[in-house]
Parts: sequence; structure tokens; C-alpha cells
Amino acid sequence: MTKQAGQFAAAHYEARASAYVESTVHSQGADLDAIVQAVQGRRLEHVLDLGCGGGHVSYAVAPHVGRVMACDITPGMLQVVQDEASRRELSNIEVRQASAENLPFEDCAFDAVLCRFTAHHWDGFEAGLREARRVLKPGGQAVFVDVTAPEDAVSDSWLQTLELMRDISHVRDYSVEEWVGALGRSGFSVEGLGRSRLRMAFESWVARTQTPAERVDGIRSLQRGAPAAVKERLGLEEDGSFLLDVTVFTVHRA
Repeated sequence: MTKQAGQFAAAHYEARASAYVESTVHSQGADLDAIVQAVQGRRLEHVLDLGCGGGHVSYAVAPHVGRVMACDITPGMLQVVQDEASRRELSNIEVRQASAENLPFEDCAFDAVLCRFTAHHWDGFEAGLREARRVLKPGGQAVFVDVTAPEDAVSDSWLQTLELMRDISHVRDYSVEEWVGALGRSGFSVEGLGRSRLRMAFESWVARTQTPAERVDGIRSLQRGAPAAVKERLGLEEDGSFLLDVTVFTVHRA
């Protein structure tokens, strides 16, 4: 992420931090369970929660590891994560401000890297993946979770447009194929893929990012005018709620 892009994303989310701690979508799910299962019982000493957002990965894995480094570009996010960790009496969570593309950690510093719902904000997607590999110990495991784009170009274009109108810091939801290629080029060996669909309730989806009313109206107008094939692919409902594809990539440092 360039300095300018990073500052833009950080400023955009500064006032929205608390909403992500309180978000039901982010605080639960099969993908979060998969992350916990990946670290549970392995006696990992030091793990990185990359792009921690509201901190839900950190809270979930903290009881199963020695220490968690919760890293994010947004200072406000880190403050609410620190406050929530204290409230939950999770004393092994530490926070650090940094962009994914420029991590302030030594090579091979972490036993595992965990990254959930953040890569679609990175200006430098593969740069962030390379940094994740750099700070991971040889043979270490990483788990990346993100929204993945539909395979057909039309639905992909519609999803990216809706995402950007809702959240102007959105960069791109990558397809599974794009993810696998980027992970390989960044020095990871893909060992497993887990795919699911996540329903986004429209009102809470736009409220979380404080989307201005004129853009909410624009999103609804686009949704109503979408081709039938797009409406079916995205599972669009009458109230604007829809389905996102979510993929869990379990990888090792090659």
C-alpha cells in the first residue's frame, strides 16, 4: 500500500472502528472457526493478525497461542482492539500500526500469519502477501480469508461497483484463481481451500461504513436495474441484502 493510499484507508476507517468491533458478521462465522482450528493445539508462541480490523481474529485465537500481534493501518482500530482485549482480559494481545505492504517486523518473526477480510483494501496485493511470507517462519502456516469475486466478468463488475459505492476505500475482491496465482508467486504453497457464502443484510452493511445516503440510493438503483443473471449470482433480495463468496486459503511458506 502506498503511503497516500494507506493514509486514505486509515482516515476512512478511523471513525468506523467501533462498528467493526460490534459487527455480528465479523465476530462469528465458519471462516473464523477455521482460523481457530488452524492454531488450536499447536502450541504456537507468536502469531500475527494482519489487518486486524475490529480484532475478532485476535480475540478468537488469543486463548490458544502465546502472543498475538494485532496489526492494522488505522490507529482508531488499534485503540478499540486494545480496549476490547483489556475488557476481555486477554493480556497476550499487543497492537502495532503498519500497512500490510511494509511490516515493521523482522524476518521469520511469527509462527503463523492470520489475515481476514482485509486484503481487498490493500493497494499492493502481492506486496502484502510477500511481506506476510517474509515475517513467517520457514514452514509456517498462514490462513487468508477474504471475499472472492465471481468467476464471470459481468457479476464481477457489478460486485466491485457495489463494493466501491458502499466503501470508497475498497480496492478489489480478487477471484479464487487470482488469489491462488498471487499466493504462489509470493512464495506460498496452497494446501487447502474452504468456500462458503455469507449473507450481507443491506441495512447493517451500509451502516457499518457510514455510507452517505446518496450512495445508498445509488446502490439500490443499481441493484434494481441489475441483469437477472447478476441478481441470481449475487442472491439479491428485495431489501438489497445479498450473498458474498468467502474463501479460506490455508497455505504454508514454501
